[in-house]
Amino acid sequence: MDPLLTDAAARAGRYLEALPGRRVAPSPGALARLATLDEPLPEDGAPAASVLALLDEVGSPATMASAGPRFFGFVIGGSLPVTVAASWLAAAWDQNAGLVVSSPVNAALEAVTLRWLAGLLGLPPACGGGFVTCATQANLSGLAAARHALLAREGWDVEGQGLGGAPPLRVVVGEEAHVSVLKALSVLGLGRERVVRVPVDGQGRMRADRLPPLDPRTILCLQAGNVNTGAFDPAAEACERARAAGAWVHVDGAFGLWAAASPAQAPLTGGLSSADSWATDAHKWLNVPYDSGLVLVRDAAHLRAAMSTDAAYLQQAGERVPYQYTPDFSRRARGVEVWAALRHLGRAGVAALVERCCRHARRFAEGLSRAGHEVLNEVVLNQVLVSFGGDARTRRVIAALQEDGTCWCGGTVWQGRTAMRISVSSWATTDEDVERSLEAMLRLARPGTGGEP
Repeated sequence: MDPLLTDAAARAGRYLEALPGRRVAPSPGALARLATLDEPLPEDGAPAASVLALLDEVGSPATMASAGPRFFGFVIGGSLPVTVAASWLAAAWDQNAGLVVSSPVNAALEAVTLRWLAGLLGLPPACGGGFVTCATQANLSGLAAARHALLAREGWDVEGQGLGGAPPLRVVVGEEAHVSVLKALSVLGLGRERVVRVPVDGQGRMRADRLPPLDPRTILCLQAGNVNTGAFDPAAEACERARAAGAWVHVDGAFGLWAAASPAQAPLTGGLSSADSWATDAHKWLNVPYDSGLVLVRDAAHLRAAMSTDAAYLQQAGERVPYQYTPDFSRRARGVEVWAALRHLGRAGVAALVERCCRHARRFAEGLSRAGHEVLNEVVLNQVLVSFGGDARTRRVIAALQEDGTCWCGGTVWQGRTAMRISVSSWATTDEDVERSLEAMLRLARPGTGGEP
């Protein structure tokens, strides 16, 4: 196996080394070559080395360079080198992370990492959690804990009896609630169309003055980091009202929750520690490989009750059993990479990563605004929304920028207006990358260039 792994490491190293110099989106030629992979399943196998070579030679050029320094589409952080290496080692370990007995090392690392995360993000020290695939699964898990807690309070065993005949629960969200929250609600049987929607302000923040009356059968969903503007719901006031009413507060903090790690950005997260459950994603701003969602719950017993089940061959006592806190049983040891990132960066390194990305976002906004383009949001975090005039013209600039290949940004519609969305999330982005990308944006937005018919 050694020659194969050595070859894989060399190929991966060459790929990563080339990222800063290549176009961000794959070329049309690279995409066309993917058709060569569409073949009938061979009757006989191929040598492992030739399979790896084919994967690299056809697959690598057809990737989006999201691991590189100039990918600003969606909130996707490039993986820190230490986390890539830790992921390789964890893959070689081939651990089933669901049980302590099947992976003692993962169980130990998860316990340590959850404790570190609570401290880093300013959450209650006693909270517990689980390592899931993504923010959608983290939202689902946190909301499942909420469903369990509120119905158990009413004397109803939702895990055993289901929702048929259960006391009704009400879910309150902001008008800008992320689709991952709505998807989680639909899977849980709470309904994405039965929610009570609270109006938002011009930045997408829930208006606390428009909150409906809350009660012990209410789940209030707050947002930490609007996916377009980066804005935060007013958690302090909302949590105070929820606490007085006996309602449960869940926070969708897929990327924004990491602002708590930065002294400069932490004021945005004020009040979030008073919530009952939190969802976030380590591949976004901690820059670990996919997949790496995280759910944390103030009272971990509610999460365990919502997620766990038993079988004679699975029973263990006296330890935190990882599968009892997540929707899945068998899974990879994703806690290894999160631990590696935190151990490598330390508290100061995570803060510096967050603050650097926010500084880059402000530079984008400043440069675009100075050139006469309209920045549509208050740049409070790592998100920038820009209009290049009318909707059609903005779409043309986005398309031209994606075709140009210097960097990659996506489009969105913000409160009725088409905008280009810049998300700065990668450890690898430098000041030079920002200036190079900004030059491309301004060049392609000039009249008579990519932004014009």
